[in-house]
Amino acid sequence: MHIVDGALSNPVVIGGAIATAGGIAMGLRSLDLDRIPTAGVLSASFFVASLIHVPIGPSSVHLILNGMAGLLLGWAAFPALFVGLLLQAAFFGFGGLTVLGINALNIALPAVLVGLIFRRLIASGSPIHGAIWGGVGGAFAIAATTGMVAISLALSGDEFLPAAKLVFFAHIPVMAIEAVLTGFAVLLARKVKPELFRKGTAS
Repeated sequence: MHIVDGALSNPVVIGGAIATAGGIAMGLRSLDLDRIPTAGVLSASFFVASLIHVPIGPSSVHLILNGMAGLLLGWAAFPALFVGLLLQAAFFGFGGLTVLGINALNIALPAVLVGLIFRRLIASGSPIHGAIWGGVGGAFAIAATTGMVAISLALSGDEFLPAAKLVFFAHIPVMAIEAVLTGFAVLLARKVKPELFRKGTAS
């Protein structure tokens, strides 16, 4: 999901940077002291999970876990995921520094949407009911992220359209895996610490 330096047009890069700056500001404003450890754990989980790349055809895919970040952090997913992307770009050269804003936007905005749409559904009903909605949210986050990456590429030129289509279809297996992982994580959290989904973290 990392778009590399030089692949996008300047308006897309600048627009992504501005939007991400706004998202980070919103996230920092909503991040209270109680949720800083959660943000750190999810940022580290994203950092480690997305380092493991699996080749699929001419591309490669990796886990993102942004659905779970959005469910637990809401807008605070922006700074948490941004830090993970920044460290990956600085230490491993994944993506790049000039496209850091658009990469963060493509991953963090779907996370926020998952929090806004699915948190209340997860908090209501039984843990199994919540796990099902959590799985749907995890898959939705990946689908939305691939869609945003495809749009970013398409807006940069028609020559990127084949790559945009490849990004989406290559990540269909990732959608299924993230649905299962997020569903089980929600099931465990609902049983062990159900208040995680009742504290308004998506606000």
